[in-house]
Amino acid sequence: MTKEELLKRLNDVEWDDFEVKDASGGIPKSMWETVSAFSNSAGGWIILGVKEKKGEAGNYYQACGIDNIEKMEQDIVTTLRSRSKFNAVISSRAYRFKIDEKDVIAFEIPVSPHKPVAIKSTGEVYIRTGSGDVLASDLEVDAIVRDSAFGSRSEMEVAGSGFEDVNLESLASYRSYLRDYNRGLSYPDLDEAAFCKKINIVLGSGKLSYGSLLMFGKRDSILRVLPNFWLDYMEIPGNSYRDASQRYTYRMPEQENIWESFQLIMHRLRNFVDAPYVEGPDMFGTEDNSRLFCLREGLVNFCAHADYFAAAHPTIRVFADRIIMQNPGRFILDASEFRSRVLSMPRNPSIIKFFRYPKLSENAGYGIDKIIKWEELTGNEVTFESDLLISTVTYPFAKEKSRHAESSNGENNGENGENIDAKKLLELIKLNPHITQPQLSVKLGFSLRKVNRLISALRKSGKLDRIGKTKGGYWIIK
Repeated sequence: MTKEELLKRLNDVEWDDFEVKDASGGIPKSMWETVSAFSNSAGGWIILGVKEKKGEAGNYYQACGIDNIEKMEQDIVTTLRSRSKFNAVISSRAYRFKIDEKDVIAFEIPVSPHKPVAIKSTGEVYIRTGSGDVLASDLEVDAIVRDSAFGSRSEMEVAGSGFEDVNLESLASYRSYLRDYNRGLSYPDLDEAAFCKKINIVLGSGKLSYGSLLMFGKRDSILRVLPNFWLDYMEIPGNSYRDASQRYTYRMPEQENIWESFQLIMHRLRNFVDAPYVEGPDMFGTEDNSRLFCLREGLVNFCAHADYFAAAHPTIRVFADRIIMQNPGRFILDASEFRSRVLSMPRNPSIIKFFRYPKLSENAGYGIDKIIKWEELTGNEVTFESDLLISTVTYPFAKEKSRHAESSNGENNGENGENIDAKKLLELIKLNPHITQPQLSVKLGFSLRKVNRLISALRKSGKLDRIGKTKGGYWIIK
C-alpha cells in the first residue's frame, strides 16, 4: 500500500478489509479480534495511529500518531509470529507512513492457511462482517474449517466404497451424452466397471471419491456418508412465498445423485425461458445462446460449488419473476470480482470435470461469461451474493412471460399441455432409451397413469415404439 492509497481510503468509510485504530495509548486490545477476523475471512489492513472524528459533514479520520513506532511494530510482529496470542502463526507485512507529521503504521493481514484462527486465551474465533468484527457462531466455525479444505475434501476417498455403489442407470445416461458430444471419452468397447476406472469415477484404489459418489452414486450409498444430501428444487406461483397462491406447484422428488438431479432440473427450467426445441440429448445445439444455455452453465456451477458437507443443502427456487440458486458455502472470490477475473477453482473439482467431459460446461473459468449472457438476453442483471455460510445467484426474468410461464407449474391441462408433456417425455427417452415408466413418472413429476396415457398416445400415433419385453427392452423414437 502506498501513502496515496492509504490517504484515499482514509477519506472513505471503513471497508470490510480495512480498519483504523487509535494506538496513542499502546496496542489496542481490539486489534487481536481484527487479526482473527481478517485471518478467517478475506484478509485486510489494520491502520494504527489514526482515529475517527465527528464533523458537521459527518465522520472523518485524522492521524493521531504513535509514540515509539519501532517498539510497537516489533511487539506486534513478535506476537503474531510467536503463537502466544493465537493458535497459529500469523504472517503479516508492516508499512510506516508520515501523515501530517504523525507516525502511522499499516499491517497487512492475509487469509490464514491454518483456519480457524482463534485467540488462544479464550478460544474465540472472529470473522469480518461489513466493516466490523463479530464472534463466529458454531455453524460459522464449521464453515471455516470446511473452507480450509476448499477444493480437496470432495476428492478424498470414501471408506468402504466401490463400483457397487455406482448407479448403473445414471452411468448409462452419462455415457449416452459422451457418445453424442465427446465420443472419444465414451469408450464404447469398455464395460461399466472398466469405464468407471478409465475416467476416474472409481479411483485406482478401487474406491470412489466423495465427488464421484455424489455425481453418480446410488442414493443409499450417498446418504450413508453424507446424510444431508439433497438438491431441493421448487416452483412457487408468485414473486415471494408470501404472495404465492399456494406453497408450491412443483417440488422435485429426491433424486439418486447430482447427475439425475441435473437432468430433471434442466427439463423443468426449460418451461420458464426461451428454449427452441432442438434435436439432441441436451436439448440445444453446441452454439446455442438461449437463456436456457445460460441457466445450464449456472446450474453446472451450482452443482460444482456447493458445500455438500454442510448441514444445509443446495436449493433452487423458481418464482414468477426470478430464479434463485442458493448454495451452502461461500464463493472463493468476492462477488464483485466475478465480472473482472477469470478463475477456475471449483469447490468440487471432480464434479466440474465430469460435467466438462460431455461438454456441458465451459473450461478454464469462462463459464461466468455464459451466465452473464443472461443480462443481454433479458435486460436484467444477474446478482451474486455471498457470506461465510451461503452463496446466492439470482436470475431475474425478462418482463415478458416465457411461452410456458402460465402452464409450466404442475401438470399441464388441455391438448396443448399434453403435447408439451409428451415432448418432455420423449426428451427423457432420448437421453436414456432403457428408461422405465416408473422412472419417467418420478423425473417428470407426473402420475404413473399419466405417463402410461402419454406413451399409449405416442405409440398409437407412430412416434414411439418398444423393442423387447418390459424388463430389458428399450424405446425407439420414430
